[in-house]
Amino acid sequence: MPGWHDTVKALPRDSDLQVVGIIQEQHPDRCRLFMQWKEMDFPILVDSLNLLGVAAVPITVGIDAHGIVRRLMRRPTELASFLGEDYPAPRDEAPRPARLDPDVALAHAREADTAEAWHAAARAVFLWGGDRRLDEACRSFEKAAQLSEDPVYLFQLGVALRRKWESEQREPGDFQAAIAAWQAALDTRPSQYIWRRRIQQYGPRLKKPYPFYDWVRQARLDLRARGEDPALLRVEPRGTELAEPAETFESAAEVKNPDPDRKIDRDVDLLARIEATVVPRRVAPGSTARVHLTLRVGEEVPAHWNNEIDELLVWIEPPDGVQVSDRRLTWPNPKEPESDEIRELELEIQVPKKAGRYSLEGYALYAVCRDDDGTCLYRRQEFTVSIEVSETDF
Repeated sequence: MPGWHDTVKALPRDSDLQVVGIIQEQHPDRCRLFMQWKEMDFPILVDSLNLLGVAAVPITVGIDAHGIVRRLMRRPTELASFLGEDYPAPRDEAPRPARLDPDVALAHAREADTAEAWHAAARAVFLWGGDRRLDEACRSFEKAAQLSEDPVYLFQLGVALRRKWESEQREPGDFQAAIAAWQAALDTRPSQYIWRRRIQQYGPRLKKPYPFYDWVRQARLDLRARGEDPALLRVEPRGTELAEPAETFESAAEVKNPDPDRKIDRDVDLLARIEATVVPRRVAPGSTARVHLTLRVGEEVPAHWNNEIDELLVWIEPPDGVQVSDRRLTWPNPKEPESDEIRELELEIQVPKKAGRYSLEGYALYAVCRDDDGTCLYRRQEFTVSIEVSETDF
C-alpha cells in the first residue's frame, strides 16, 4: 500500500482518481493503526470474510467512472496508462445490490433450507447483526457448510467463530472450532494464501513466514512522538502474532516443578476457567504446533484476580516423545491490586514422528478473590491438551 500511496500523491491535484483500499484482516482496527502510522488517508473497506474471493494479495483493481472493472494491476507504474484510457459507458446501468436484512434472510433460509440461502443469511447476520448475533451467524455458516462442499463456507465460519470468541458472546471451544474450520477449508484448497495466513497468524514459529504484528509497538512510539494518539485496538496482538519465525525447535530447559505433591488446594468452584487451543488442530508427524492457554476469572462464580501475592504460574508436563518450548509459564501481576483481565499464555510443541493422539498435562496456580464475600484464595487447576498427530499439514 505505501508504494501505491506514494504514486497517487504524485498525481496532479485535479486527477479524477479515487482510491479505496480493501483488507482481508480479521482485525480491521490494526489496519487503521497502520494507516495512521504511514500517513495514508484513503478510505479502507473491510472484507474479513474474503467475499472478493482473492487467493493472494496484493491486487489492484481498476474501476472506471461507470463502476465497471477494467483492469487488474500489479505495479504502480500501470496506473498512468489506466487513467489515460477513455472507457465507454455501458448500455444499461447495472443494478445496485441492496443491503440484505438479517431477519428476512434468516426467514428465507429456514424456508428454502439450501446452502446458498443459509450462506446469504450468515453473511447478512455477520455483517449487519452485530456481536450479539454472532452465534446465529456461526450456526448459519455451519448449516451452509453442511449442505455444500464449498470450502469458502468453512473459512467464513472460522472468521465468525474467532470474532465470537473475542466478544462477550464467546463460548469455550470457539477458538479451537475456528482453527478446525480454517484447516478443513485449507485442506481442500492448499494454495489459498488468505486462508493459510489466517492459521499462520496463530500457529507455530516454524510455520510463520514473518512476524505479523511486530510493527505495532514502533507505530505507537512514532505516533506519540508526532503528538498523535494511536488508534485503539480492540484485541491486542500477543504471543505468536508478534513472534519472529524460527528455523529450529528449541526444547525447554529443565526447571523445578512448583507443586509436585499437589499440596495446593484445587479450585473446585472454578473461580477461574482454563481453555486450551492447539494450532493447527491436526499436527503432521514430527512437526510443531502452538498451544494457546486462555484463563478467564469470574465466569462460573463472580471473582477477580488478586495481584498482591504470587503471579499466575502454569506448569506443563509433556508425554513421552513430545517436546515443549516451555515447562513453566508466568503472567506478571499488573500494578493494580485486583483485576479481571483475560490472561493468555502460549507455548510450542514438537510431536513425535508417529501418528496418534497425545495428551499434554498441566496445571495453573493463581490467586483469586470471591466477589460475594471477599475471600482471597490461592488455588490449583489441572488441564489436559489433546493433540492429534496424523499424516497432514497446513
